[in-house]
Amino acid sequence: MSPVTTSTRTWNAHKIQQVLKWTIYTLLLINFAFYIGEDWNRIAYTLTAEPTILDWTAEFATSIDYVGWILLLCMLELETYVLEDEDWNGWVAYAVRGVRFGCYAMIAHTLYAAVLATINLQPTVAVENVSDLCGMVDEDVSYVYNLEYTDVTIETCGALSAETELYWVESGLIVTDKVGLELERVLGWVDLWEVILWLLILLAIETVVRLQDRGITEGVILSVANSLKILMYLVLIAFGIYWAALSHWLYLWDELLWVAGFTAIEMNITKWRDELQVDQNTLQSDAL
Repeated sequence: MSPVTTSTRTWNAHKIQQVLKWTIYTLLLINFAFYIGEDWNRIAYTLTAEPTILDWTAEFATSIDYVGWILLLCMLELETYVLEDEDWNGWVAYAVRGVRFGCYAMIAHTLYAAVLATINLQPTVAVENVSDLCGMVDEDVSYVYNLEYTDVTIETCGALSAETELYWVESGLIVTDKVGLELERVLGWVDLWEVILWLLILLAIETVVRLQDRGITEGVILSVANSLKILMYLVLIAFGIYWAALSHWLYLWDELLWVAGFTAIEMNITKWRDELQVDQNTLQSDAL
């Protein structure tokens, strides 16, 4: 096979990879718009009459988290593809570190909001002096099931739940029945574990990037980090399938897109590692 043919195939594969990568990044940005709309629709039911800044940020935790992850993805793309062979000095280093710090702050807020939401779902507070949901039509409350919020009115109450025991999800704002409360708790834990797993994946990627920055391309730490990443990606996809089974197809789509986005970063890292190994082999050959 001629060198020209091999070079052409390599170039075509690289071009296809870049097209796929930027298509994934574009789809992630489009998904961001859906999440803003979802957060905005939910606050009509969950925000109190006199909300604080923390209340607002908690309600938009998903959107804030999304911004943080998109910016981190951009920084990883910059570091693992655009500038992987450059010295990180001067304003570039300060700019990247500054953006990273802001991203970590946004993601830390999301973790805080997820922990707080999970804790708030644990108490079982029964609605007193009410025998069914239709008895609450004059109390300006909403009913939640499977993350779907509906105003309790004379037209909707009978169809929403026939249970005689109801529980507060948020005091004075939202109610549900026993099955709905258990499902909200499960979904709260799934949401929390998703945040934790993505943070662990980020830690694993950062470990690999830092080691490769030092010219280390092999070893137990790299092997363990890469194996754990694969396992965590599979768990996240399983979470996405669970969301889809509950008719939350957007969450499955989003999970797959983010796994694909970080797979693109993984391909950058692999290409960078291969280049480092070629350089190391060349130096060894020259030394001999």
